[in-house]
Amino acid sequence: MLSVLRSGWLTTGEVTLQFEREFAARAGVEHALAVNSATAGLHLCLEAAGVRENAKVATSPYTFAATAEVIRYLGADPLFVDIDEASYNLSPERLEHAFRNDPSIAAVIPVHVGGLPCRMQAILDLASAHGAMVIEDAAHCLPHEGQEQAPGTLGAMGVYSFYATKPITTGEGGMVVTRDGELARRMSMMRLHGIDRNVWNRYTSRDASWYYEVREPGFKYNLTDLASSLGRVQLRKSEGFFLARERVARMYLGGLQGLDYLKLPANDPAHSWHLFQIRLVLPRLTVDRDRFVDALTERGIGVSVHFIPLHIMPYYRRTYGLKEQDYPVAMQCYLETISLPIYPDLGDEQVERIIAAIKELGTRFYKKR
Repeated sequence: MLSVLRSGWLTTGEVTLQFEREFAARAGVEHALAVNSATAGLHLCLEAAGVRENAKVATSPYTFAATAEVIRYLGADPLFVDIDEASYNLSPERLEHAFRNDPSIAAVIPVHVGGLPCRMQAILDLASAHGAMVIEDAAHCLPHEGQEQAPGTLGAMGVYSFYATKPITTGEGGMVVTRDGELARRMSMMRLHGIDRNVWNRYTSRDASWYYEVREPGFKYNLTDLASSLGRVQLRKSEGFFLARERVARMYLGGLQGLDYLKLPANDPAHSWHLFQIRLVLPRLTVDRDRFVDALTERGIGVSVHFIPLHIMPYYRRTYGLKEQDYPVAMQCYLETISLPIYPDLGDEQVERIIAAIKELGTRFYKKR
Protein backbone atom coordinates (compact mmCIF):
# COMPACT_ATOMS: atom_id res chain seq x y z
CA MET A 1 0.00 0.00 0.00
CA LEU A 2 2.88 2.38 0.75
CA SER A 3 4.25 1.78 -2.75
CA VAL A 4 0.87 2.82 -4.18
CA LEU A 5 0.86 5.98 -2.07
CA ARG A 6 4.36 6.82 -3.23
CA SER A 7 3.58 6.09 -6.88
CA GLY A 8 1.24 9.07 -7.20
CA TRP A 9 -1.43 6.85 -8.84
CA LEU A 10 -4.14 6.04 -6.30
CA THR A 11 -7.23 5.18 -8.33
CA THR A 12 -7.78 2.22 -10.67
CA GLY A 13 -4.52 1.42 -12.41
CA GLU A 14 -1.80 -1.19 -12.84
CA VAL A 15 -2.15 -2.60 -9.30
CA THR A 16 -5.86 -3.26 -9.85
CA LEU A 17 -5.14 -4.86 -13.23
CA GLN A 18 -2.60 -7.14 -11.57
CA PHE A 19 -5.07 -8.02 -8.81
CA GLU A 20 -7.61 -8.95 -11.49
CA ARG A 21 -5.09 -11.17 -13.31
CA GLU A 22 -4.10 -12.93 -10.10
CA PHE A 23 -7.71 -13.49 -9.06
CA ALA A 24 -8.67 -14.79 -12.52
CA ALA A 25 -5.78 -17.26 -12.35
CA ARG A 26 -6.88 -18.43 -8.89
CA ALA A 27 -10.49 -18.86 -10.03
CA GLY A 28 -9.53 -20.52 -13.33
CA VAL A 29 -11.48 -18.05 -15.48
CA GLU A 30 -10.54 -15.77 -18.33
CA HIS A 31 -11.89 -12.52 -16.92
CA ALA A 32 -12.01 -10.90 -13.47
CA LEU A 33 -13.19 -7.34 -12.89
CA ALA A 34 -12.54 -5.56 -9.60
CA VAL A 35 -15.43 -3.46 -8.28
CA ASN A 36 -16.08 -1.38 -5.19
CA SER A 37 -18.59 -3.84 -3.70
CA ALA A 38 -20.21 -7.19 -4.41
CA THR A 39 -23.49 -5.27 -4.65
CA ALA A 40 -22.03 -3.27 -7.53
CA GLY A 41 -20.83 -6.50 -9.11
CA LEU A 42 -24.28 -8.09 -9.01
CA HIS A 43 -25.80 -4.96 -10.52
CA LEU A 44 -23.26 -5.01 -13.36
CA CYS A 45 -23.96 -8.69 -14.00
CA LEU A 46 -27.71 -8.18 -14.27
CA GLU A 47 -27.25 -5.19 -16.56
CA ALA A 48 -24.85 -7.13 -18.79
CA ALA A 49 -27.28 -10.05 -18.85
CA GLY A 50 -29.89 -7.77 -20.40
CA VAL A 51 -32.23 -7.72 -17.39
CA ARG A 52 -34.48 -4.72 -17.76
CA GLU A 53 -37.72 -3.25 -16.43
CA ASN A 54 -40.45 -5.76 -15.52
CA ALA A 55 -38.19 -8.78 -16.04
CA LYS A 56 -38.32 -11.56 -13.44
CA VAL A 57 -35.18 -12.75 -11.62
CA ALA A 58 -35.42 -15.84 -9.43
CA THR A 59 -33.42 -15.81 -6.23
CA SER A 60 -33.51 -16.90 -2.61
CA PRO A 61 -35.33 -15.01 0.15
CA TYR A 62 -32.65 -16.31 2.56
CA THR A 63 -29.92 -13.79 1.83
CA PHE A 64 -28.69 -10.30 2.56
CA ALA A 65 -30.52 -7.26 1.16
CA ALA A 66 -28.08 -6.71 -1.72
CA THR A 67 -29.05 -9.84 -3.66
CA ALA A 68 -32.59 -8.66 -4.29
CA GLU A 69 -32.14 -4.89 -4.24
CA VAL A 70 -29.91 -4.94 -7.34
CA ILE A 71 -32.80 -6.51 -9.24
CA ARG A 72 -34.92 -3.53 -8.31
CA TYR A 73 -32.19 -1.11 -9.46
CA LEU A 74 -33.09 -2.18 -13.02
CA GLY A 75 -36.83 -2.01 -12.50
CA ALA A 76 -37.03 -5.80 -12.58
CA ASP A 77 -38.81 -7.96 -10.00
CA PRO A 78 -37.31 -10.56 -7.67
CA LEU A 79 -39.13 -13.87 -7.72
CA PHE A 80 -38.27 -15.55 -4.44
CA VAL A 81 -37.79 -19.31 -4.43
CA ASP A 82 -37.75 -21.23 -1.16
CA ILE A 83 -34.64 -23.01 0.09
CA ASP A 84 -33.32 -26.46 0.93
CA GLU A 85 -33.70 -27.09 4.64
CA ALA A 86 -30.31 -28.80 4.99
CA SER A 87 -28.19 -26.22 3.17
CA TYR A 88 -30.11 -22.90 3.36
CA ASN A 89 -29.50 -22.63 -0.39
CA LEU A 90 -32.00 -22.12 -3.18
CA SER A 91 -33.91 -25.36 -3.86
CA PRO A 92 -33.65 -26.67 -7.45
CA GLU A 93 -36.94 -28.52 -6.99
CA ARG A 94 -38.73 -25.30 -6.05
CA LEU A 95 -36.92 -23.47 -8.84
CA GLU A 96 -38.31 -26.01 -11.30
CA HIS A 97 -41.78 -25.26 -9.95
CA ALA A 98 -41.12 -21.52 -10.36
CA PHE A 99 -40.15 -22.03 -14.02
CA ARG A 100 -43.32 -24.05 -14.63
CA ASN A 101 -45.40 -21.21 -13.23
CA ASP A 102 -43.45 -18.47 -15.04
CA PRO A 103 -41.28 -19.59 -17.98
CA SER A 104 -40.35 -15.94 -18.66
CA ILE A 105 -37.82 -15.80 -15.80
CA ALA A 106 -34.82 -13.97 -17.28
CA ALA A 107 -32.12 -14.84 -14.77
CA VAL A 108 -31.40 -16.85 -11.63
CA ILE A 109 -29.21 -15.69 -8.75
CA PRO A 110 -28.34 -18.67 -6.54
CA VAL A 111 -26.70 -17.68 -3.23
CA HIS A 112 -24.00 -19.89 -1.72
CA VAL A 113 -25.09 -19.22 1.87
CA GLY A 114 -22.23 -19.17 4.36
CA GLY A 115 -19.87 -20.48 1.69
CA LEU A 116 -21.63 -23.83 1.20
CA PRO A 117 -22.08 -24.44 -2.55
CA CYS A 118 -25.54 -24.66 -4.07
CA ARG A 119 -26.55 -27.68 -6.12
CA MET A 120 -25.31 -25.86 -9.16
CA GLN A 121 -25.64 -28.51 -11.86
CA ALA A 122 -29.37 -28.87 -11.26
CA ILE A 123 -29.79 -25.08 -11.24
CA LEU A 124 -27.72 -24.67 -14.42
CA ASP A 125 -29.70 -27.38 -16.22
CA LEU A 126 -33.02 -25.77 -15.32
CA ALA A 127 -31.86 -22.30 -16.32
CA SER A 128 -30.44 -23.55 -19.62
CA ALA A 129 -33.66 -25.36 -20.46
CA HIS A 130 -35.60 -22.09 -20.00
CA GLY A 131 -33.08 -19.67 -21.53
CA ALA A 132 -32.29 -17.95 -18.23
CA MET A 133 -28.83 -16.69 -17.32
CA VAL A 134 -27.26 -17.81 -14.03
CA ILE A 135 -25.41 -15.21 -11.93
CA GLU A 136 -23.85 -16.67 -8.79
CA ASP A 137 -23.89 -14.70 -5.57
CA ALA A 138 -20.60 -16.07 -4.22
CA ALA A 139 -20.12 -13.24 -1.73
CA HIS A 140 -19.34 -15.79 1.02
CA CYS A 141 -16.93 -17.83 -1.09
CA LEU A 142 -13.36 -17.70 -2.34
CA PRO A 143 -11.72 -20.16 -4.76
CA HIS A 144 -9.13 -22.36 -3.05
CA GLU A 145 -5.73 -23.00 -4.59
CA GLY A 146 -6.04 -25.77 -7.17
CA GLN A 147 -9.82 -26.00 -6.74
CA GLU A 148 -11.73 -26.94 -9.88
CA GLN A 149 -15.25 -25.66 -10.49
CA ALA A 150 -15.20 -23.29 -7.55
CA PRO A 151 -18.50 -21.71 -6.47
CA GLY A 152 -18.83 -18.47 -8.41
CA THR A 153 -17.24 -19.84 -11.60
CA LEU A 154 -20.01 -22.15 -12.83
CA GLY A 155 -22.67 -19.71 -14.00
CA ALA A 156 -22.38 -17.12 -16.75
CA MET A 157 -21.02 -14.71 -14.12
CA GLY A 158 -20.14 -14.87 -10.43
CA VAL A 159 -19.54 -12.24 -7.78
CA TYR A 160 -17.27 -12.35 -4.71
CA SER A 161 -17.22 -9.91 -1.81
CA PHE A 162 -14.21 -8.33 -0.13
CA TYR A 163 -16.21 -6.72 2.68
CA ALA A 164 -14.49 -6.55 6.08
CA THR A 165 -15.85 -9.89 7.33
CA LYS A 166 -15.36 -11.93 4.16
CA PRO A 167 -12.72 -14.63 3.39
CA ILE A 168 -10.42 -11.87 2.11
CA THR A 169 -11.00 -8.14 2.42
CA THR A 170 -10.15 -4.82 0.86
CA GLY A 171 -12.31 -3.05 3.46
CA GLU A 172 -15.00 -2.64 0.82
CA GLY A 173 -14.82 -4.21 -2.61
CA GLY A 174 -15.60 -7.22 -4.77
CA MET A 175 -14.72 -9.15 -7.89
CA VAL A 176 -16.82 -10.29 -10.85
CA VAL A 177 -15.64 -13.33 -12.80
CA THR A 178 -16.75 -14.69 -16.15
CA ARG A 179 -15.51 -16.77 -19.04
CA ASP A 180 -17.48 -14.69 -21.56
CA GLY A 181 -15.47 -11.92 -23.25
CA GLU A 182 -18.52 -9.96 -24.38
CA LEU A 183 -20.00 -9.89 -20.88
CA ALA A 184 -16.61 -8.85 -19.49
CA ARG A 185 -16.28 -5.98 -21.96
CA ARG A 186 -19.77 -4.73 -21.18
CA MET A 187 -19.19 -4.79 -17.43
CA SER A 188 -15.75 -3.22 -17.77
CA MET A 189 -17.25 -0.28 -19.61
CA MET A 190 -20.30 0.09 -17.37
CA ARG A 191 -18.36 0.00 -14.10
CA LEU A 192 -16.80 3.40 -14.91
CA HIS A 193 -19.43 5.76 -16.35
CA GLY A 194 -19.92 3.83 -19.60
CA ILE A 195 -16.66 5.29 -20.93
CA ASP A 196 -14.96 3.33 -23.69
CA ARG A 197 -11.43 3.65 -22.25
CA ASN A 198 -10.39 3.44 -18.62
CA VAL A 199 -8.32 6.25 -17.19
CA TRP A 200 -5.19 4.10 -16.79
CA ASN A 201 -5.17 3.26 -20.49
CA ARG A 202 -5.94 6.84 -21.47
CA TYR A 203 -2.83 8.14 -19.74
CA THR A 204 -0.34 5.27 -19.92
CA SER A 205 -0.84 3.38 -23.18
CA ARG A 206 1.18 4.03 -26.33
CA ASP A 207 -1.77 5.79 -27.90
CA ALA A 208 -2.35 7.83 -24.74
CA SER A 209 -4.94 10.52 -25.32
CA TRP A 210 -7.27 12.74 -23.37
CA TYR A 211 -10.09 11.72 -25.74
CA TYR A 212 -12.82 9.29 -24.66
CA GLU A 213 -16.44 8.53 -25.50
CA VAL A 214 -19.41 7.80 -23.24
CA ARG A 215 -21.09 4.81 -24.87
CA GLU A 216 -23.75 4.18 -22.19
CA PRO A 217 -24.95 5.82 -18.96
CA GLY A 218 -22.75 3.73 -16.69
CA PHE A 219 -21.91 3.62 -13.00
CA LYS A 220 -19.06 4.50 -10.63
CA TYR A 221 -18.11 1.00 -9.51
CA ASN A 222 -14.33 0.79 -9.97
CA LEU A 223 -11.91 -0.42 -7.28
CA THR A 224 -8.91 1.76 -6.44
CA ASP A 225 -5.26 0.72 -6.52
CA LEU A 226 -5.12 1.44 -2.79
CA ALA A 227 -7.79 -1.18 -2.14
CA SER A 228 -6.35 -3.57 -4.72
CA SER A 229 -2.91 -3.45 -3.09
CA LEU A 230 -4.53 -4.75 0.10
CA GLY A 231 -6.48 -7.32 -1.91
CA ARG A 232 -3.33 -8.73 -3.53
CA VAL A 233 -1.71 -9.29 -0.13
CA GLN A 234 -4.91 -10.84 1.20
CA LEU A 235 -5.14 -13.15 -1.80
CA ARG A 236 -1.63 -14.43 -1.16
CA LYS A 237 -2.61 -15.17 2.45
CA SER A 238 -6.04 -16.55 1.64
CA GLU A 239 -5.16 -20.23 1.83
CA GLY A 240 -3.91 -19.72 5.36
CA PHE A 241 -7.08 -17.81 6.23
CA PHE A 242 -9.17 -20.67 4.85
CA LEU A 243 -7.26 -23.34 6.77
CA ALA A 244 -7.72 -21.33 9.98
CA ARG A 245 -11.49 -21.05 9.39
CA GLU A 246 -11.64 -24.73 8.53
CA ARG A 247 -9.84 -25.55 11.81
CA VAL A 248 -12.52 -23.67 13.77
CA ALA A 249 -15.29 -25.40 11.79
CA ARG A 250 -13.80 -28.84 12.48
CA MET A 251 -13.58 -28.07 16.18
CA TYR A 252 -17.26 -27.08 16.21
CA LEU A 253 -18.26 -30.15 14.20
CA GLY A 254 -16.35 -32.44 16.52
CA GLY A 255 -17.35 -30.74 19.77
CA LEU A 256 -21.06 -30.39 18.98
CA GLN A 257 -21.77 -33.69 17.25
CA GLY A 258 -24.30 -36.06 18.76
CA LEU A 259 -26.38 -33.38 20.48
CA ASP A 260 -30.00 -34.12 19.61
CA TYR A 261 -31.08 -30.52 20.14
CA LEU A 262 -28.73 -29.25 17.37
CA LYS A 263 -28.40 -29.66 13.62
CA LEU A 264 -24.92 -28.98 12.27
CA PRO A 265 -23.91 -27.72 8.80
CA ALA A 266 -22.78 -30.06 6.06
CA ASN A 267 -19.05 -30.79 6.10
CA ASP A 268 -18.58 -30.15 2.37
CA PRO A 269 -14.94 -29.97 1.16
CA ALA A 270 -15.89 -26.99 -1.03
CA HIS A 271 -17.29 -25.04 1.95
CA SER A 272 -15.44 -21.75 2.54
CA TRP A 273 -16.74 -21.54 6.15
CA HIS A 274 -17.59 -17.86 6.01
CA LEU A 275 -20.39 -18.76 8.42
CA PHE A 276 -20.86 -21.63 10.85
CA GLN A 277 -24.61 -21.96 11.32
CA ILE A 278 -26.23 -24.27 13.85
CA ARG A 279 -29.94 -25.01 14.01
CA LEU A 280 -31.76 -25.55 17.26
CA VAL A 281 -34.21 -28.43 17.37
CA LEU A 282 -36.79 -26.34 19.22
CA PRO A 283 -39.19 -29.19 20.14
CA ARG A 284 -36.39 -30.55 22.36
CA LEU A 285 -35.85 -27.22 24.15
CA THR A 286 -37.87 -25.09 26.54
CA VAL A 287 -36.75 -21.80 24.94
CA ASP A 288 -36.82 -20.27 21.48
CA ARG A 289 -33.85 -19.19 19.38
CA ASP A 290 -33.88 -15.61 20.67
CA ARG A 291 -33.67 -16.69 24.31
CA PHE A 292 -30.82 -19.08 23.47
CA VAL A 293 -28.97 -16.19 21.77
CA ASP A 294 -29.57 -13.97 24.81
CA ALA A 295 -28.14 -16.64 27.10
CA LEU A 296 -25.00 -16.94 24.98
CA THR A 297 -24.64 -13.15 24.98
CA GLU A 298 -24.95 -13.11 28.76
CA ARG A 299 -21.94 -15.45 28.82
CA GLY A 300 -19.88 -13.05 26.73
CA ILE A 301 -20.25 -14.96 23.48
CA GLY A 302 -21.22 -12.80 20.52
CA VAL A 303 -23.34 -14.66 17.99
CA SER A 304 -25.54 -13.52 15.12
CA VAL A 305 -28.42 -14.67 12.93
CA HIS A 306 -28.10 -15.11 9.16
CA PHE A 307 -30.47 -14.24 7.60
CA ILE A 308 -33.75 -12.48 8.23
CA PRO A 309 -35.66 -13.60 5.11
CA LEU A 310 -36.24 -10.80 2.65
CA HIS A 311 -39.88 -11.68 2.07
CA ILE A 312 -40.74 -10.51 5.62
CA MET A 313 -38.90 -7.20 5.23
CA PRO A 314 -41.33 -4.24 5.04
CA TYR A 315 -40.35 -3.21 1.51
CA TYR A 316 -40.93 -6.63 -0.07
CA ARG A 317 -44.06 -7.29 1.97
CA ARG A 318 -45.49 -3.95 0.89
CA THR A 319 -44.39 -4.07 -2.75
CA TYR A 320 -45.26 -7.69 -3.55
CA GLY A 321 -47.91 -8.51 -0.94
CA LEU A 322 -45.80 -11.27 0.60
CA LYS A 323 -46.58 -13.14 3.81
CA GLU A 324 -44.43 -15.09 6.26
CA GLN A 325 -45.96 -18.40 5.23
CA ASP A 326 -45.15 -17.87 1.54
CA TYR A 327 -41.66 -19.34 2.07
CA PRO A 328 -42.04 -21.70 5.01
CA VAL A 329 -38.61 -23.35 4.85
CA ALA A 330 -36.80 -20.01 4.86
CA MET A 331 -38.92 -18.91 7.83
CA GLN A 332 -38.32 -22.12 9.77
CA CYS A 333 -34.56 -21.96 9.20
CA TYR A 334 -34.51 -18.32 10.27
CA LEU A 335 -36.35 -19.02 13.53
CA GLU A 336 -34.02 -21.88 14.46
CA THR A 337 -30.58 -20.69 13.30
CA ILE A 338 -27.61 -19.17 15.12
CA SER A 339 -24.30 -18.18 13.51
CA LEU A 340 -21.36 -18.96 15.78
CA PRO A 341 -18.14 -16.92 15.78
CA ILE A 342 -15.73 -18.05 13.07
CA TYR A 343 -12.67 -16.12 11.92
CA PRO A 344 -8.97 -16.94 11.44
CA ASP A 345 -7.75 -15.51 14.75
CA LEU A 346 -10.33 -17.34 16.87
CA GLY A 347 -8.23 -19.43 19.28
CA ASP A 348 -8.77 -23.03 20.35
CA GLU A 349 -9.56 -22.03 23.93
CA GLN A 350 -12.20 -19.58 22.72
CA VAL A 351 -13.79 -22.22 20.50
CA GLU A 352 -13.81 -24.69 23.38
CA ARG A 353 -15.48 -22.09 25.62
CA ILE A 354 -18.19 -21.53 23.01
CA ILE A 355 -18.77 -25.28 22.68
CA ALA A 356 -18.95 -25.65 26.46
CA ALA A 357 -21.46 -22.79 26.75
CA ILE A 358 -23.73 -24.33 24.09
CA LYS A 359 -23.63 -27.69 25.86
CA GLU A 360 -24.33 -26.09 29.22
CA LEU A 361 -27.34 -24.23 27.82
CA GLY A 362 -28.51 -27.32 25.99
CA THR A 363 -28.58 -29.18 29.30
CA ARG A 364 -30.21 -26.27 31.12
CA PHE A 365 -32.94 -25.74 28.51
CA TYR A 366 -33.47 -29.38 27.55
CA LYS A 367 -37.13 -30.32 27.62
CA LYS A 368 -37.77 -33.14 30.08
CA ARG A 369 -39.86 -35.95 28.69
